[in-house]
Amino acid sequence: MPTDTPQPAFVLVRPQMGQNIGAASRAMWNFGLDRMRLVAPRDGWPNPDAVAMSAGAGRLLDEAQLCETVAEAVADCTYVLATTARPRGLTKPVLSPERAMQEARDRIARGEKVAVLFGPERAGLENADIAQANAIISVPVNPEFASLNLAQCVLLTAYEWRRQTEDVIAEEMAMAGTEWANNQEMDALAKHYEDRLDAAGFFFPDDKAESMKINLRNLWSRMPMTRADVQTLHGILRQMVRWKERGD
Repeated sequence: MPTDTPQPAFVLVRPQMGQNIGAASRAMWNFGLDRMRLVAPRDGWPNPDAVAMSAGAGRLLDEAQLCETVAEAVADCTYVLATTARPRGLTKPVLSPERAMQEARDRIARGEKVAVLFGPERAGLENADIAQANAIISVPVNPEFASLNLAQCVLLTAYEWRRQTEDVIAEEMAMAGTEWANNQEMDALAKHYEDRLDAAGFFFPDDKAESMKINLRNLWSRMPMTRADVQTLHGILRQMVRWKERGD
């Protein structure tokens, strides 16, 4: 059964290829959407090619609502969005995918039912389809190559829905099981290198030794390192010293 998560219905209008229907279901489920409606698919329904392309999202295909017309598919909705990459000569609000999913989110939160229309692969939605929508989603594609694959359009719209309804972390550091090195560990690393470099005669001439050490300390302080990084650098230096001693 579909999940209980409030969400828009994605309506594929007269889709031509079963593979694209399957890819669209996969794209929807990637972002937590599972309300698919199909309007007069060209090759009939069900379609084994769609199942083959769904890659684990076959449940959406099993539960997809099959309709004969756009009007039937959106009959229970109070707000309908139509996706298109081309000017249509119709007087309607034109929203970016981001703004459209914000509007969908807000309306669904108020208890409304929202649908998003996606047109067939060959030429997209017809004006008669778009006329039944309240607003247009204009995908900002290259005007010299405005053709957008059905599943790709579903994917980017589903992604924008996810962005508007989930806390998306803009940036984070994957620590891979380690922690940031603290000042004591960084100080020990700096001292280890100073001692070994001093023994190797690196700090020369003597009147510049102190400023060279300060520069080296400043270098370490600018490098955000984990404990694993510090241990690796200690290990490199120890091995180099062992190698030198064996050579002697």
